[in-house]
Amino acid sequence: MMPDELQTLIEDATADYAVGDTSEALRKLAQATTAAPSSFEAWHALAEVSFSVRQLDEALRAAEHAHALQPDDVFINTTLSRIWMERGDKAKAEHFGAQAKIKSWKEQLKQG
Repeated sequence: MMPDELQTLIEDATADYAVGDTSEALRKLAQATTAAPSSFEAWHALAEVSFSVRQLDEALRAAEHAHALQPDDVFINTTLSRIWMERGDKAKAEHFGAQAKIKSWKEQLKQG
């Protein structure tokens, strides 16, 4: 899959989710992650949509894939914190929440 096709697929899935067609969004994001397993954006979107419909195992699996690709991303650390909190693991939730804060502070320091 070409990068522009992948981006269009992720954007289409996001639009489907926005209008309430979660099953179509999940289908497209599964297609995106299969076609481009190194796409951080596809995995993160899959984590968020799965989390929104309380498919916590799938959300965690997708978030862990995204995190492996970009461990310094503030948003994926936040997503992991939210997932772990919903799963009842406060220690892991706090760990990823702290990581998100630290990474955010580092970005702020870089910007001046």
